[in-house]
Amino acid sequence: MLKHSVLGVAAGTAVALALAACSAGTTARDTSAHKQKAEQLPQLTIEPGNGLSGVQPGSVITVHAAHGSLHTVHIDGGGQQVRGQLSDNGTTWRSSQRLYMSRHYTVTATAVGADRKTATASSSFSTVKPRGTFQASTIMGFKQQYGVGMPIILNFSHAITRKAAVERAISITSSRPVVGAWYWDGDKTLYFRPRTYWPQHTRVSFDARLNGVEGAPGIYGRHDLSQTFEIGPSLIVSVSTRSHYMHVYYKRRLWHVWPVSTGRPGDDTPNGTYLTIDKGNPVDMIGPGYNIEVPWSVRFTWSGVYIHDAYWSVGEQGITNVSHGCVNTSPAHAEEYYKLAVPGDPVTVSGSPVAGTWDDGWTVWFLSWNKLLQGSPLHDVVLAGPRGSKLTSPSQVAAAHATAPLDRPHARNARAE
Repeated sequence: MLKHSVLGVAAGTAVALALAACSAGTTARDTSAHKQKAEQLPQLTIEPGNGLSGVQPGSVITVHAAHGSLHTVHIDGGGQQVRGQLSDNGTTWRSSQRLYMSRHYTVTATAVGADRKTATASSSFSTVKPRGTFQASTIMGFKQQYGVGMPIILNFSHAITRKAAVERAISITSSRPVVGAWYWDGDKTLYFRPRTYWPQHTRVSFDARLNGVEGAPGIYGRHDLSQTFEIGPSLIVSVSTRSHYMHVYYKRRLWHVWPVSTGRPGDDTPNGTYLTIDKGNPVDMIGPGYNIEVPWSVRFTWSGVYIHDAYWSVGEQGITNVSHGCVNTSPAHAEEYYKLAVPGDPVTVSGSPVAGTWDDGWTVWFLSWNKLLQGSPLHDVVLAGPRGSKLTSPSQVAAAHATAPLDRPHARNARAE
């Protein structure tokens, strides 16, 4: 009986696959069979086959030994490490990572058979030369803290048409179990959004293994992308343009109810569940009839809607709407909120006669769960946890019982009222 170790293979280095042999006595009846077996040399098969060109980077290098066990596998791939795994019976080795494009590989393997007879075989092949390449980038900062509404955002340098292949190449790891989905905003931006807000204090990472992935006909990813970030304490704001009050929920409890003043008629603050984008103290705000530096300003739309200190409208806050579209608060309240806010904190505006505009900010929470699922060609659910993620059918996932505003926004939150 043979016992085999499982080892990876480094490019340009022969790695022995250790063998430990045990022997047992034979009887006269198996002497003939043993002799016949001893006369057979090991036979090696290597895929991809010798002389092939245009091999896809996702192809698996397979080395198989018949009438023996693998002893060494040597891969020369221009310096690339090619890791793999040996089968339990020691007869098959398979690579476990993508190959590089425009690269020539030579695989040389040795097998050991009965009576320590050996055989060696090799195969040389070339991977595809792409018509073009794409790369991915992310706005997520390393170990940066984000709010509970923050999606993972990936941007691509080339339009992606084979979107399912890209989605399958990305794994998400989270310290707490999360149910979510991928959503394409056009052909160059990909979001991952949880079904409900992230659990606070969750550690998240993603690994986009895009090197060699064909994102469009003849267009391949040229590198991998990974990042790690954190979800901070839950900070959620709900603003009513009708009541003129803002409810602030911190660490999953109602923390404050503050009087505010939102956009006056004609400059109405639009409905929707937005996410905080950035902040400044002060921010220079310019518009019709004004140019002023505004303290303690937290932005949640690209068009320039902020929650900010409005010392000039304290008398109207809680009573009427007088702003140019922003959410006015008192200096003390604005400072308190500003010091806690990070990108990705949810801000829901309701009661407005004006609907929210898609892409005016990070507006992925405008979407219902069903709409979110429709934004992926796979229409699958992503189940992420401490051991990575997997794709599954929505029918295999239990219904969510989360409630607004602490776990998710109200339905149809971006519609005019």
